[in-house]
Amino acid sequence: MPVSFQRVYLESAGYFMPGEPIPNDRMDAYIAPLNRMSERIKRRILAENGILTRHYAIDAEGVTQHSNAQLAAGAIRDCLRRGGAELSRVSLLASGSSGGDTLMPGFANMIQGELAAQPMETHSVHGICAAGVSAIQTAAQGIELGAHRSAMAVASEMPSRLFKRSRFAARGYETDFDSHFLRWMLSDGAGALLLSDGSPALAGAPGLRLKLKWVHQRAFSGDYPVCMQLGLTEDRARGHLDFGSWAEAEAAGALSLRQDIRLLPHLFDIGIHEYAGLVRDGWVDPKRVNHFLCHYSSEKFIPVVEDLMNKADLSIPRERWWSNLAWRGNTGAASILIMLAEFLHTKTLKPGEQIFCYVPESGRFMAAYMLLEVEATDAAPAAIAAPRAAVPDDDLVIAPPHDPAAAPDGLGALLTELAAIWHDYRSRVWRTPLIRQIRERRFALPDYLNWMEQWVPQVREGSLWMREGAASLSEPYQMLASLIGVHAGEEQNDFNILFSDYQKAGGTVARIDDLRRNPGGEALNAYLHGLAATRDPIGLLGAIYIIEGTGQRIVPALLPLIKASVKLPPDAFRFLEYHGHNDENHLNRWLAAVEMVMAVEGQARAARQIIDTARHTAALYLMQFQHITERMPHEPPGRPKANTAAAGGGFQ
Repeated sequence: MPVSFQRVYLESAGYFMPGEPIPNDRMDAYIAPLNRMSERIKRRILAENGILTRHYAIDAEGVTQHSNAQLAAGAIRDCLRRGGAELSRVSLLASGSSGGDTLMPGFANMIQGELAAQPMETHSVHGICAAGVSAIQTAAQGIELGAHRSAMAVASEMPSRLFKRSRFAARGYETDFDSHFLRWMLSDGAGALLLSDGSPALAGAPGLRLKLKWVHQRAFSGDYPVCMQLGLTEDRARGHLDFGSWAEAEAAGALSLRQDIRLLPHLFDIGIHEYAGLVRDGWVDPKRVNHFLCHYSSEKFIPVVEDLMNKADLSIPRERWWSNLAWRGNTGAASILIMLAEFLHTKTLKPGEQIFCYVPESGRFMAAYMLLEVEATDAAPAAIAAPRAAVPDDDLVIAPPHDPAAAPDGLGALLTELAAIWHDYRSRVWRTPLIRQIRERRFALPDYLNWMEQWVPQVREGSLWMREGAASLSEPYQMLASLIGVHAGEEQNDFNILFSDYQKAGGTVARIDDLRRNPGGEALNAYLHGLAATRDPIGLLGAIYIIEGTGQRIVPALLPLIKASVKLPPDAFRFLEYHGHNDENHLNRWLAAVEMVMAVEGQARAARQIIDTARHTAALYLMQFQHITERMPHEPPGRPKANTAAAGGGFQ
């Protein structure tokens, strides 16, 4: 859920760019090629990223001209100068960076020392691109809580020291592409924002003030592998501190800054889904956004972001986008502060205009957003709405059942919202004790039996509520009723296949009616039977999206792990194998069913019913996962004693 602010205003903004702008044809003097491959990689990357000039805090000999703390101090001084403010007013300093000049102490303390500033509260945020937003949020929260009247947020980056050719001598000037890539992407710079309460006027904009309405950040680090990192070997198996010396670590490539560009599409995917959730819950209205400041690391990603927004019917017209990437370069955590500062210095704003900022972070995937609104200084303080809450989020990337980017005409918004529900559901499922036990190879035969004993009764109900739902469809939906009938017919014997698998695995309960009833499974079936009995229950398509998607996305990811832990013949896994393969066809059929419904019902009403049912189904299915591990106070007769810390779930 975004953190909203009632009394935080941006008073002034500044930035500091070291040295003169360095055009592409002069980069080699600072970031020298390593080998014959370097030039080719450089040309390719520069052709795509759109950066024409950038700044370095080292000279052509690689000698440091400004430390990172000095860059940050320069941005703070510029910020204070533009606002006519004194440093003595600031009682909180929050910094964001991927790394200062020292491993210890914290970067904010080093900046405070560089400024020779008075005693104050400091916070150092260590991260990558979103660290700048974290610093802003920290400063804003200090003001909102009333602990501070004025706070400074600063972000500064100085990666150029890592890119000097001499850094690669220990490896014979050879390195992997992931290390080459960032040498031609990143550069140095710092930005700073002075935040305060009391509704101050915005520096350089008489009669206007700029209110910070909210900040929202979510990390998906538990869902994705490391994408951008410094300190690990290329295979991520060892950290730099695991070596006998720094020289050994450098020779092994553990001190090379890398980015796995193959993972980057997933970053924008989750970012746009998160954005769609903010729109859905009322935190931002794309139609009201006058200025969109997006920290894309390369102009190559502009059409990617734009296309995803268009597919979701949540686009912000390109004429409202603003970026200084071309002439300031990619300065990591500092980028959004430098961008915002330069934007405010060069644009004429009007009361009521909104500035929406988006920062994707590729380290281990984060998405950060901010919304600011221009007010007249004589306007009454704006009321802040409290929209509905969002839900917070291993290495496996499990895509939603249908890719919104490939949506048929008219279904982009629906599939985007369903994908947002899916990402939240999948992330929560992935954290249940059940799945964690499978992933950590602590899943044994008793756990498998325990899981299936609770699963069979739920699966048995699947074709029943589908047939009930088909029977409740009125005349305009008869084609849909026939399609659901075909689907239910294919699944009506699934529970028998699963029960047979259970018995072949050694299960001793002889009758299905004696199997344990899972509270989550019972709640799910009660909900779906109740919905199926209503007139035209087209929302059931939302339930099928979650249930079939689980079988088609989550099951295939778990099956190899289960087989590795539970040594059973292949015919004890028939149901898992069947659903992993067959649900792909079922999901294609689901898409056809949705198109039928949209043609009859009208898009808005049909989409809302499908989305609401998908959200409820996801919550109940998650409950089923959670209850697999719990012992019941009274176990059915004849049931074998099992290790009930089972890992698994209800896949219908």
